[in-house]
Amino acid sequence: MSFYGQRLEKAKDLADIFEIVKDAVRARLGMSRGGLMLGLAELGGSPQGWIGGLYPVATNVIVMNKGPMQRILEQSPELYKPYCFHILLHEYIHAVGYMDEALTRRKALEVSEALFGKDHLTTRMAADIMQFFPALAYPAPMPAPQGMDMELVKGFDRSSASYIY
Repeated sequence: MSFYGQRLEKAKDLADIFEIVKDAVRARLGMSRGGLMLGLAELGGSPQGWIGGLYPVATNVIVMNKGPMQRILEQSPELYKPYCFHILLHEYIHAVGYMDEALTRRKALEVSEALFGKDHLTTRMAADIMQFFPALAYPAPMPAPQGMDMELVKGFDRSSASYIY
């Protein structure tokens, strides 16, 4: 198993997974961005499709859809960390400046394959997440949603924080 695969396996929470995402993007794309927050919100969904996460353009927040995360954790816990890594990676690539959806998907695959290998779940999700979650939908980058009930994850971007809260 790769170094990144071992780190993901040992990750205890979303903040740990995000630290791996940031290291991966820095290592492969040479880009980083600090001061991001993670919001968990019910973004809805149906059997026809659901959004895993989104990055509202020109903000400092990544939003992940709580419903699918909970269902994956309950029904397929072995997919939870790779799924969260993939969604956070995709949205973080948007946050560092890639707004084109197709290019963002290619970059997520490039990063995952280079650091985890072709057969790791993160890479397989980046290559074709529909094989795991056939009703997932990727939104285009969008303005900040209004009136969303969002729970912020404390200590999320901890390597960028210069203070303790």
